[in-house]
Amino acid sequence: MVTTDWKKDLRERGYRLTPQRQLVLEAVDTLEHATPDDILTEVRRTASGVNISTVYRTLELLEELGLVSHAHLGHGAPTYHLADRHHHMHLVCRDCGSVIEADVSVAQPLIDGLRQQFGFDTDMKHFAIFGRCADCAGSAAGG
Repeated sequence: MVTTDWKKDLRERGYRLTPQRQLVLEAVDTLEHATPDDILTEVRRTASGVNISTVYRTLELLEELGLVSHAHLGHGAPTYHLADRHHHMHLVCRDCGSVIEADVSVAQPLIDGLRQQFGFDTDMKHFAIFGRCADCAGSAAGG
């Protein structure tokens, strides 16, 4: 079970898997790309007494420990996902809001070009590329 790995990962870093940490990790795992408010809603299904500041503090610690990662998928709050799935970038449809995970290797020519021309090392997993998904682009073309 995955929670055993979380317990081990936290213990190796000098922390323990508290009920709140486990609930937040489970919510992030279940929801995949979730804002802190989404995570709070999910956590409150099991533990109604948890508040948003607990979620933020827990997410901050879990990110420092390398267990969760965040990305900015728009103008609102960042979204969180498990860090072991962080080698992807996010393609966000402006029409329907769907999020497509694309392997970072798809952007390798851009990454290489930025490094060669500017000496710039990119963090492609941390932001989103906006456009239209295939369904929405097809609907727009057909309409």
